[in-house]
Amino acid sequence: MNLTISGHHLEVTPALRSYVTSKLDRITRHFDQVVDVKVLLTVDNMKEKEKRQRAECNVHVKGADLFAESSHADLYAAVDELTDKLDRQVVRHKTKTQDHHHTTAKRQDALND
Repeated sequence: MNLTISGHHLEVTPALRSYVTSKLDRITRHFDQVVDVKVLLTVDNMKEKEKRQRAECNVHVKGADLFAESSHADLYAAVDELTDKLDRQVVRHKTKTQDHHHTTAKRQDALND
């Protein structure tokens, strides 16, 4: 998995980098075919202070590209919310790609008769 963490109008500190990395490990635990992850952390100069910190993430998995973004007053809370959104998307993508068309024993017996 290639992980790129960049900041816009802020410096990505080692503590922030390790926090984002530890949170994104949850995604790879649910779906191991993650190819590329790009995280953009931004501080906007908005009048609304509660939505000033923003985290965006593009995840390239086998078969799809997933995107999520989150805004919050605290950057760590924005990263938490972002990983929750991505986790739901990855789990949904995983269930879509799995084959759920298993033939049961009853159907197999009916087909043989």
